[in-house]
Amino acid sequence: MDATAGDRMNGALSGWLNGFVGVLIFSGSLPATRVAVGGFDPLFLTGARAIIAAALGAMLLVGTGTKLPERRDLAALVVVALGVVVGFPLLTALALTHVTSAHSIVFIGLLPLATALFGVLRGGERPSLAFWAFSGLGSLAVAGFAVTQGFAMAPAGDLMMLAAVIVCGLGYAEGAVLSRRLGGWQVICWALVLSIPVMAPVAFCTWPAAWTGITPGAWLGLGYVSLFSMLIGFVFWYRGLAQGGIAAVGQLQLVQPFFGLAIAAVLLGEPVSWPMVAVTVAVVFCVAGAKRYAA
Repeated sequence: MDATAGDRMNGALSGWLNGFVGVLIFSGSLPATRVAVGGFDPLFLTGARAIIAAALGAMLLVGTGTKLPERRDLAALVVVALGVVVGFPLLTALALTHVTSAHSIVFIGLLPLATALFGVLRGGERPSLAFWAFSGLGSLAVAGFAVTQGFAMAPAGDLMMLAAVIVCGLGYAEGAVLSRRLGGWQVICWALVLSIPVMAPVAFCTWPAAWTGITPGAWLGLGYVSLFSMLIGFVFWYRGLAQGGIAAVGQLQLVQPFFGLAIAAVLLGEPVSWPMVAVTVAVVFCVAGAKRYAA
């Protein structure tokens, strides 16, 4: 094996490892959001988590002396901000006022397909037919699990989760393309900073009338989605997508619903059934197949 091939293999492995860490972090997002909306208005939660993460991101950019993004990158950064800073957090927070976290989590299994589609459209990637077959099977397994578990009882929540998946897939793909040029953590930090003019008024206008009734769990949920879901998770995730390929590493999201359900079982006391375990095994198989045929 020549040095170039070895470097590519090491880069792909690093991409999958970084992507896996990102998925683990994101797995706690919906359970944490579910707890947080019990104490905060969904609009305030969306604005507050963005502002907190943006403040940390701005300090990181200034502290490292990162140069300003080029003019050509601004439009793409706005797309990232609209997808993962504004759209996905807001839509999921609104959805979670209608459905449980377990209900919403299974829709995340459709994210790999959305990410791969936008990776083709925005990233110029061309995965093989076998990749699409495994990706489709994994998505069908998750969708089938959702249907058999009765996840069609709240149309408003379901529609908002589907919309969240679409805008998130676009934000992931767009951010991954930018990460190749700017770096993963720089992309999410700049997207957060760009969101401040919109998110600050949203948080201010939905400021809680009283703070005394907000539970410690809601505060912990806000802290998690602000620090981990909005910032730290993306540092690993965008780096993984840039290193290993948007379509390929994006398939790791197929296991995210089941990590999320496990977290929800511990955090919220929701039951974990045997169909979940069976579908998890099927999804892991699909992820392995998608990785094998990603190139």
